[in-house]
Amino acid sequence: MMDISIIVPVYEEEESLPELCSWIERVAKENGLSFEIILVDDGSADNTWAVIELLRSANPCIKGIKFQRNYGKSAALNEGFKNSRGDVVITMDADLQDSPDEIPGLRQMLVDGDYDIVSGWKKTRHDPLEKRLPSRFFNWVTARISKIKLHDFNCGLKAYKGNVARSIEVYGEMHRYIPLIAKWSGFKKVSEKVVEHRPRKYGRSKFGIERYINGFIDLATIMFLGKFGKRPMQFFGFWGTLFFLIGFIIFVYLTISKFFLDKTGLTQRPLFFFAIMIMIIGSQLFLTGFVAELIARNAPGRNFYMIERKVGFE
Repeated sequence: MMDISIIVPVYEEEESLPELCSWIERVAKENGLSFEIILVDDGSADNTWAVIELLRSANPCIKGIKFQRNYGKSAALNEGFKNSRGDVVITMDADLQDSPDEIPGLRQMLVDGDYDIVSGWKKTRHDPLEKRLPSRFFNWVTARISKIKLHDFNCGLKAYKGNVARSIEVYGEMHRYIPLIAKWSGFKKVSEKVVEHRPRKYGRSKFGIERYINGFIDLATIMFLGKFGKRPMQFFGFWGTLFFLIGFIIFVYLTISKFFLDKTGLTQRPLFFFAIMIMIIGSQLFLTGFVAELIARNAPGRNFYMIERKVGFE
């Protein structure tokens, strides 16, 4: 094992990588830390992979993974976690907006405080207002839904105990919910540390408002999977049974009404068709629960990504 693994998802950041890797190496050596840098190229169309290979040839601590196509930041982190060996795993962005000088402090806080995760908090940000405002709203909503007291779920600079990072799985846009995923997995000791946020030096931002929409969808998915991922029948079975019983009670009422009250034919009453409809819905929900149970018990539980090249893992 080694002291730290630094995982950097990379998408078209060829200009920043040499400076970033040199900076990380300097910080690690100044603090006497054994380290590895895992650069995950998320299907870049520029010369990012050529730069990674060049950096690897000059430094055996640098390792690279190249995806066949662009899968997203969560996939890059997931693959990096699987291939890491450090006692502490630190994630950071490739655009130099995260400062490697924060690495020793995050690691020390993680070890001394016996936390599972220490998340960075970019208290002072250098992003434009149209990026900061949605981010604040997103973080406010996420903190209240998840019951995790963090100010900045979006911060890419985070420190994890090695066993935590290697036991969780992220996909879609779920990288910003890793503290919540870890909580559902039983790792509940989460803290945060104020970190420096630097202006972008090279390239362009990959920010898009659609990531927040997708993010909220993924939040709902995580909340559902966290509660019912291993027991979906409890969700679908409950609502299926409830709907069926409501429809059945209405049907019994209409039957009694036909024979003892107003004698109106069943098919002449709109309530009859409503009762039939929700009984069918209830039955479908119940059967969905059975199918979901079969899937949950037989699913491999892992996402696979097409990897074109790997260097440094021989």
